[in-house]
Amino acid sequence: MNHKKRTLFCTMLIGCLVMAGGVSGNVLAMQSRVLPEEKEIGFEREAVIEAVQMSVVKADAFAQEVPQRIQEEQERRRQEEEARKQAEEEARRQAEEEARRQAEEAERQRAQEMARSQEEENLLAALIYCEAGGEPYEGQVAVGAVVLNRVRSSSFPNSIEEGIYQSGQFGPAVTGKLGRVLASGKTTDSCRQAAKEALEGSNPIGDALYFGNGNSGQLIGNHYFH
Repeated sequence: MNHKKRTLFCTMLIGCLVMAGGVSGNVLAMQSRVLPEEKEIGFEREAVIEAVQMSVVKADAFAQEVPQRIQEEQERRRQEEEARKQAEEEARRQAEEEARRQAEEAERQRAQEMARSQEEENLLAALIYCEAGGEPYEGQVAVGAVVLNRVRSSSFPNSIEEGIYQSGQFGPAVTGKLGRVLASGKTTDSCRQAAKEALEGSNPIGDALYFGNGNSGQLIGNHYFH
């Protein structure tokens, strides 16, 4: 090879090496830029995969909890329903017990009132017998009416027994005759009926509070009522 050709070859070789060196530098530079980006994308992909895996785990756990939660909710509702029924049953039982107690109390009071009414009727009949046993029936009712007028008056005791046994008011109560008649039960049917009618409101003498053998007032039989 002559000198010119050798010189030309060397020149071309040097140019190729320079060009090759420039290309390699560019490739290396590109690799230095791309590699971090690829690493960042890889990290993001791993993070997404990890997040998905965690979501799947949580979803599995939730799927396992759902039946338990449903069962717990059903049990809670069952207990609430049972408690409600028990409360209603207890309220019903208490209402029935209270109604029964009130009915028993009302019956007891009614029995007491009936007994008291019967005692008062017997007492009034005995007084009528003592005061007007020989008088006409209207006079017997009139004696009972006097006693009841006194019960309604503010000037006398407000009960039949207290009014009859008030000091100095009725002679048979003072002498003890009334007590003896009452104890023996020996009164007549007319006296008992007269007492009953007087208690039911029969009143032939108006608002008279007294009776006796005077000479003023309304005369019925041998008694004046005033």
